[in-house]
Parts: sequence; structure tokens; C-alpha cells
Amino acid sequence: MIEGNRQHIWTGRVVFAPPSLFLLLAVTLLVVVSWAAQAVFDNLALPFGLFVLTSAIALRGMVMHYSHRSLGMGNGVTLIRAALVAVLAGAVVAAQPATWAVFALACTAFALDGLDGWLARRSGLTSAFGARFDMEIDALLGAVLALILLTDGHVGPEILFLGFTRYAFVVASLFLPKLRAALPDSLRRKTICVIQIAALIALICPLTPLWLMAPLSWGAAGLLLWSFASDTRWLLGRP
Repeated sequence: MIEGNRQHIWTGRVVFAPPSLFLLLAVTLLVVVSWAAQAVFDNLALPFGLFVLTSAIALRGMVMHYSHRSLGMGNGVTLIRAALVAVLAGAVVAAQPATWAVFALACTAFALDGLDGWLARRSGLTSAFGARFDMEIDALLGAVLALILLTDGHVGPEILFLGFTRYAFVVASLFLPKLRAALPDSLRRKTICVIQIAALIALICPLTPLWLMAPLSWGAAGLLLWSFASDTRWLLGRP
């Protein structure tokens, strides 16, 4: 059903636009986030606030840039990943975070990363919004994991490169307009993104020996910095 320029999904007697379904799912997940964060990490404020902020920004992006008539399971999975990341944020300020719970949540969020894109492609609901939403949740997962590791004390400040290089790039783009241009698809970039999150999860794993942490964190950080440096050089070199 279409009203003006707004497309809707007809579900029986009620008409839902994709943003409405997104909001409904977000509210439902907010209840789950609140319960899980309190139960696992005894912390509610940070996960609650982070998920509300993330959902609000994503909802605004959907209203402005999403044109499909269906929400799509891919976007739903990405929102679930955002909820998992929000719960993980509770470990940043927890007095004694449950290490295995952190590891399990991080692994689940990482495993779902490939599912949302696959679902979007399979259903023909790929979109610039969905790709950006997925990328930003990847970045947020990296930042939260880096903060957890930093507070744990087993790694040095190099872990901040793994968690916040993306955000440093965004800040730099505010002053260098050329950095705002779209980048072409890159297997190198995608592979290093996977390595980045995998390394962070390996560092969080309780079974990882302490002697391996510094080489692993520095190695992954070096790859990530090289990737961003390559993209920055390409963007700045454009006419």
C-alpha cells in the first residue's frame, strides 16, 4: 500500500511502514538489553543509553535514506547486533565483568555480521542505509571491545587504534572534505575489518595466553592503520 511517497507493508488490518517496524523492534530489544545488562554486568545506564542513541540515529537514517517497502530481515539482524553491542558496553564499567559472558556476546555479534548482509542480498533488500548501518555497528563493536580490553589492563594503549581508528577518520573528514568521498569496494578493507574484530575477540578470550596479547594487538593495529592510511592516501590524491 502506498500513501504519497511513503510505502507501507500491509499486514492484515494494520499498515506498518519500515521505520515503524524498526521502532517496534528497537523498543522490544531495549527491554531485552536492559534486562541482560543488569543481570550479566549489574549495569543498566550505559547499555540503555547506548542502545537508545544507536537506535535513534539508525531510525533517522532509515526515514531519510531507506526506500524499500519492507524492513528486511537483514536490518533486523543488524539491530539485534546493536543490542548485543549495547549489552557488552555494560562490561566497560562493571566492577568484575563476566569474562566468558563478554566473549560469548562478542562472538555472537561477530557471527551475525555476515548474516545481515546475506539476508539483505537474498531478499533483494540491499540498500546504502543497510550497508552503512552494518558498518557503523562493526565500528561500535570494535570500540566497545577495545574499551573493555583497556580497562582489563592486559593490553596497552595500542588497543585504542583497533577500536577508534574509524572514529579518528570521521573526525579528520570534518576538516578534510576529500575524505568524505565514497570509497570503492575493497577486499583488502573487508578482510582487515574481519581481522580487526577477530583479534579483539581473541584478546578477550580467557584462554588466550598473556604473552600473545601484545603481538596480537600490535599486529592487528598495524594492519588496520595501514588500511586506513591506504584509503586516506587514495582519497587525498583524487583531483
